[in-house]
Amino acid sequence: MFHKEGYKIISVTLVLFLGINVASYVAIQNNEWQFEVFITTLVFLILILQFFRNPKRKTEVSDNTVVAPVDGKVVVIEEVFEKEHFNDKRLQVSIFMSPINVHVTRHPINGEVVFSKYHPGKYLVAWHPKASEENERTTVVVKNNLIEVLYRQIAGALAKRIVNYAVEGEKVTQGSDSGFIKFGSRVDVYLPLGTKVNVDLNQKVKGGESVIANL
Repeated sequence: MFHKEGYKIISVTLVLFLGINVASYVAIQNNEWQFEVFITTLVFLILILQFFRNPKRKTEVSDNTVVAPVDGKVVVIEEVFEKEHFNDKRLQVSIFMSPINVHVTRHPINGEVVFSKYHPGKYLVAWHPKASEENERTTVVVKNNLIEVLYRQIAGALAKRIVNYAVEGEKVTQGSDSGFIKFGSRVDVYLPLGTKVNVDLNQKVKGGESVIANL
């Protein structure tokens, strides 16, 4: 299964794959060169297909847990001052996504979207200290009776488009589709101080399945 954000790019890539290989078959008489063209274009096609894959995830929906919004590796667990929405100290958990990770963003908790905002910006590498404040990003806050969680999609050096489906006032389900980041990035999750974090630095997590915190 592929994500809808990739349909256009996948279609164009398939057309190019077929067109280039038909042209090479007609124009190039050398079989070895034809094979090299085929392998090169096939590798590119496979990379595009794997990037936009959208595997089904079995989220164990619970009001007592916070699940990872994306696939990737935990690169930050620290106390910070969150100044866009909360204006107080929060526990930040950051997950870095490489180009080979699934790039679907999922809602980490059940609740209502109370804040959703897009910020244009730079394209610093995702692990840069200033990326969360200067890069292109979206900020979403979901609130329920137990917790209010902010998560921020941050573009990286390769990511040139962030897609955000979260709409203020909308009721959302934990693990459901919240957006997509094209070509590598990071997501920061901001939790109340004292929240029990279930992950460690450098631990790999799966979006919609891995429980990153308990309430």
